[in-house]
Amino acid sequence: MDDVTQILSKLESGESSSEDLLTAVYEELRNLARAKMSRERPGHTLQATALVHEAWMSLGGDSQSHWANRRHFFGAAAEAMRRILVDHARKQRAEKRGGGAAKVELVESMIEANAPPDEILSLHEVLTELESEDPQAAELVKLRYFIGLTMQEAADALGLKKRTAEGVWEYGRAWLRRRMRELS
Repeated sequence: MDDVTQILSKLESGESSSEDLLTAVYEELRNLARAKMSRERPGHTLQATALVHEAWMSLGGDSQSHWANRRHFFGAAAEAMRRILVDHARKQRAEKRGGGAAKVELVESMIEANAPPDEILSLHEVLTELESEDPQAAELVKLRYFIGLTMQEAADALGLKKRTAEGVWEYGRAWLRRRMRELS
């Protein structure tokens, strides 16, 4: 059992505090947020530290929920970061571009390139649909796209072999690409 899982277990029984959890995961969350923010457009007003703090607060801050294990916690953190980035993109689009955003196709380069707010919002819409169709594929896309994990890191977070995760990734990407084409 890793340190985070032990702290989560102690947190539930009252032997540990949310401060211990934050101390254990803070640098890892900052590194993940920094990696994600490095792929955002230049001049993005949201900083990695702010993203971590907003995600922490949306996870419950000092009154943390009950997390089963490391995977459960980081999955929730990925979802929190995703929602924060989507909300930020919505706000920016409303302020700068009006409401009529065009749909775009999801391509592998979006993960490595600067993603404009319209692309993040389009991906969010179809990703929500994918969650009901295939939650595991949706979770993998969130970990790769919104947190910026490598395939191996995402596979580890989901408890999958890398080869299995690659197959789930290909399915999820194809599903999203097809759905985004249908919407455009």
